[in-house]
This record gives sequence, structure tokens and C-alpha cells, in this order.
Amino acid sequence: MAAKGRRRKAAAGDVATNRQASYRFNLLERYECGIVLTGTEVKSLREGKAQLKDSYAVVRDGEVWLLGLYIAPYGPASRENHEPERPRKLLLHRDEIERLVGKTKERGLTLVPTRIYFGGGRSRAKVELALARGKDLYDKRETIRKREMARDVQRELREVRR
Repeated sequence: MAAKGRRRKAAAGDVATNRQASYRFNLLERYECGIVLTGTEVKSLREGKAQLKDSYAVVRDGEVWLLGLYIAPYGPASRENHEPERPRKLLLHRDEIERLVGKTKERGLTLVPTRIYFGGGRSRAKVELALARGKDLYDKRETIRKREMARDVQRELREVRR
């Protein structure tokens, strides 16, 4: 765990990750999407100032929208700044959108962004979107139990190597 007051860094190449997503949901399929941003949003993303924790995606009128994504205002652009939590359009192929519409009609399936990164030669912001089903409480306990067992195994291996 990171020390108090210090931010935990995202994985190499990632701007922001949603680490809670795999704990709260079973991630079934993943899609790579483009995202429509303004200039100040891109500059703020390059500084790593985004938060995905409570964000989700919805399909409206044949378009996919990302809601709840927080991108901090860009400091030097005082007047011309963006709204931090505005809805942002995601770019997918038509057949992918139609597939997502069919899947999200199923009971309990939702679209959750898992990470934001710069792809395509580091020039375009991308969002990894996961089709997910919410976990029950006992599933969350099972996830914690597996993580603790793996940690114990690693600890034992380290002690044996000494």
C-alpha cells in the first residue's frame, strides 16, 4: 500500500487505471476505444490527472458515452478550461456498438472503463472498456482469499530462497 498522502502510480504507459473494477466486477470482454477530448483535457491527461474510480459507460442513440470520468482542470489554461466531469464520447466501430447494445440488455451487464492510456504512437488517448457483471459479496470475499493465498505462497518462496 502506498504511504499516506502519496499517490499510487499507474502501470507503465497508463494515464489512469481503475483498480477497483476487477474487485467489484467480473470482467468478461475488453474493448479499445478512442475518446473525444478537448485540448486542455489532453494536456491534463499527459500530466496524469485523471480518475476512473466511479466512471461507467452507456450506449445512447447508437453512441457510447463515458460518464463520471474526472479529468482535472489544466492549470495554465485558466479561462479556457474544460468541465472536469462532462460526458465524453467514445469511438467504436458500428458493429462493436451493436454488439455492446445486445450484451448490455442482458441482466446485470455493464460497461466499465479499466484504464486510460496513450496508444497509436503515444498520440491518441485510448480507453480500455470492459463488459462486466457485478460481483456478489461472497465473490468479493473469494477474490480477497485468493489474493491472500498468493501473497502467502510468495512469502514462503522468498523465505525458502534465503
